[in-house]
Amino acid sequence: MKHLLSKVGLVTIVSLFSPCLVQAQSFAGEYDGVLELSLRDAAEIALAENPTIVVADKQVELKKISQKEAWQNLLPQLSLSGNVNYTIQAAELALGGQKFKMGSDNVSAWTGAAQLSLPIFAPTVYATMKLSDIDLKNAVEQSRESRLDLLNQVEKAYFQLILAQDSYKALQQSLEQAESNFKNISAMYRVGSTSEFDMLTAEVQVRNMKPTVIQAQNAVEIAKLQLKVLMGVTANVDLMVNESLDEYESMMYEAQFSLGSMSLENNSSMRQLRNSEDMLRQSIKVQSSMFAPTLSLAATYQTQSMQNADLNISQYQWSNSSSLVFSLSIPIYKASNFTKLKSAKLQLNQLGYTKTNTERQLIMQIRTYQNNIKASLERVESAKQAIIQSEKGRQIAETRYNSGTGTIIELNSSELSVIESKLSYSQSIFDCLSSMADLNKVVGNDGAFITTKGREKVNQNIQFENK
Repeated sequence: MKHLLSKVGLVTIVSLFSPCLVQAQSFAGEYDGVLELSLRDAAEIALAENPTIVVADKQVELKKISQKEAWQNLLPQLSLSGNVNYTIQAAELALGGQKFKMGSDNVSAWTGAAQLSLPIFAPTVYATMKLSDIDLKNAVEQSRESRLDLLNQVEKAYFQLILAQDSYKALQQSLEQAESNFKNISAMYRVGSTSEFDMLTAEVQVRNMKPTVIQAQNAVEIAKLQLKVLMGVTANVDLMVNESLDEYESMMYEAQFSLGSMSLENNSSMRQLRNSEDMLRQSIKVQSSMFAPTLSLAATYQTQSMQNADLNISQYQWSNSSSLVFSLSIPIYKASNFTKLKSAKLQLNQLGYTKTNTERQLIMQIRTYQNNIKASLERVESAKQAIIQSEKGRQIAETRYNSGTGTIIELNSSELSVIESKLSYSQSIFDCLSSMADLNKVVGNDGAFITTKGREKVNQNIQFENK
């Protein structure tokens, strides 16, 4: 199935662990006119211009910063401090009927210190570092999910545009056929070879078809607008898609040979649940590390000058001291540590049930999409035969009417059968492609592509790499 989707052009998403280099100027200011588009072009532009992707990438950057903060707790910390204590009136101590002055009045004491601290053994920091790594991995997967979701929407919007164009063409052809019939019947009426009722019926058929054609044309414009919104381009850019749904028919039939080999290994939801499971396990380790001892080292250098009666700092008498302190902290009892540990274990157990339920729902979705694809393929084959038979029936009805053995009702009915079979054919292909796009998203097919487009396309250079 993955091979097929790559042929169809369902552009895929890759992990963001490796940098995603996007050098794109705003499409709104760079292009104004008609943009000839393919599905791959639409996907590339959407990945470069859609704001949701930018937001997802920024979230990954935030998690990378948090990851740095975690391991930076193991780095040495250096601090400088200083203070000046000016004594206006020193305290007196009364002892045995005598008073002793505790220092001098109107003097200052100056102190400066530098302290270097370094954690030697910090289990909580180590566990937190691993937790931040998993958190970053989960943010990357969330960004990947955003890309998969965007590509799924772009794919279906692109096929919706083709469906609207094919429907418009079919209705336009039907209108032209109805106008041709009306022209022929009007000529026959003028020479008296047909009735006025037939002429009026043919005219009504034309007038009834025109609003439908206008609605179909409007549907094309709406489909273009929806695709442009997903691509992040402005309304002054007109899209041109020179494809039809029947071009994808042969590729769809290849899909039925791989519909049964679907796995949830790359499903983004399951990946995030696995990451959440890893995070909870690591959280348990973090809480458990709260019961472990910690060892740290602190080196201090201090200089001070006492009993200074003026501000002539250069004449002060300074005394220096230094110390090296090893600190060992052993936690004995803290009630909240036990509560948090129990809570994390319960959350892990709860996540197991959520994971199982999600997996069942995703398997159900996969089977539903597989059945939809198979049913769509059957409808496509049936619609193809219906087109052939309805066109043959229209030729027979036209011949019968021209020979005087048929009625205008038969002719109009045959034309209606042709347009219905054509619309059914296009709709069946669209349903199949739409189900393929949804299936592609559920199974999380990913890959890598490197594409450089010229300035006439989008003026960008996008590189994605699998990690």
